[in-house]
Amino acid sequence: MKGIGKMVAKQKILIVDDDNNIAELISLYLIKECFETKICNDGESAINVFDSFAPNLVLLDLMLPGIDGYQVCREIRTKSQVPIIMLSAKGEVFDKVLGLEMGADDYMEKPFDSKELVARVKAVLRRYKPQTQELSESDDKVVRYPDLEINMTNYSVTYMGDRVDMPPKELELLYFLAASPNHVFTREQLLDQIWGYEYVGDTRTVDVHIKRLREKLRDHENWSLKTIWGIGYKFEVVQ
Repeated sequence: MKGIGKMVAKQKILIVDDDNNIAELISLYLIKECFETKICNDGESAINVFDSFAPNLVLLDLMLPGIDGYQVCREIRTKSQVPIIMLSAKGEVFDKVLGLEMGADDYMEKPFDSKELVARVKAVLRRYKPQTQELSESDDKVVRYPDLEINMTNYSVTYMGDRVDMPPKELELLYFLAASPNHVFTREQLLDQIWGYEYVGDTRTVDVHIKRLREKLRDHENWSLKTIWGIGYKFEVVQ
């Protein structure tokens, strides 16, 4: 009877890779870390099982037969903000910026170290958790400006009276900048604060997310996302 109260549902990882040997290996790493896994070897089956399996995270290979990883990512993003880590073999043409613009949260190149893969999965999941697990916290994680409200308690952004859909990373970046108005942050500082681990990618990741934010939030007469050339970004507020 001792451990019954401590039972917690395992987090589920959907592994999408046409190389079943690699997929099985990834699955073994993750099962060892107490994750539940499901393997799909093509994009169509991944899309079909996504809803029924309801994964907490998707590991998505780019080069898939039929529907490729980019298309699978696009399809998932039409209905879910579940984190996606894209996988790409070295030597393959992989536009990291394109992957991020489509809504991927991270990417890894094969071959990868098993410990790094597990660390990436855990880090991305930690960043995504607040959407569902911090609802009981007080509403002090809300930043308000004219025509803009960023709420980290329920992961929502309201702009000009309308709710704006945003992946977790975009929202966290916007909140971090807006919570420190007129403070300039370097790209490296933003990577460290928002991604939360030593990011192997380059600082274009920040630029891509800022670009996506600007597409959704036009500059306001009272506030704007400003580029500080050669340094980074700030959320500028008119005093």
